[in-house]
Amino acid sequence: MKKTIGIIGGMGPLATCDLMKKIIENTEATCDQDYPRICVDCNTNIPDRTAAILGQGKDPCPEMIKSAIRLQCIGADVLIVSCNTAHYFLENVEKCVDIPILHMPRETAKELAKQGVRKAALLATNGTIQCGLYDQELNKQGIDCIHPNTEDQQMIMSIIYDYVKAGKPYKCVEKIRAMQDRLANQGVEKLILGCTELPIAFAQWDTLIPTIDPTDVLARSAIRYANYNLKN
Repeated sequence: MKKTIGIIGGMGPLATCDLMKKIIENTEATCDQDYPRICVDCNTNIPDRTAAILGQGKDPCPEMIKSAIRLQCIGADVLIVSCNTAHYFLENVEKCVDIPILHMPRETAKELAKQGVRKAALLATNGTIQCGLYDQELNKQGIDCIHPNTEDQQMIMSIIYDYVKAGKPYKCVEKIRAMQDRLANQGVEKLILGCTELPIAFAQWDTLIPTIDPTDVLARSAIRYANYNLKN
């Protein structure tokens, strides 16, 4: 039986569109009816997740819960969230709905293990790194999680907040390459683009280390769960 996918979105708006686009692009289809039904709540009222984790902002749970309930009420059978950092709050949201929520960091860790990766670098917000979302899931799969140094982490945060969320192109490619050189010297096999803004940014650059896009992993997991056909 085919199922309806619900996206708790707005975190941020471009990342929400990217997730929906990747569901469509990863579905094997020959006509409109072959694609999953997708319900989206692009709820830009959800407060910043990193600020909340760092104790500098409002709790995003009330608005995330509102979105989850809305989506369940209009027919969603499974929920996905267009923000890595927001998964820190997922347990509170899950208690308020009767449908499952797929877990992006968990699905990504499983995919990396399937690929035989044993050391990956996490590029993500300060909030995602501080709360250990990916570290926990990667460790369960026997994968070492490497974090960027302080300077590189500041650059990643700037790309996310000052450029992608602000709708501006980031052009300092040499800094991205230098960061990858440092990570490669530590034996990193894959870069985890662990903020849903980062695949949008990294799409414009050549990378020295292969990347994994958790947005793409989540999209494919949602397609499978909803019983639609995946493209190879």
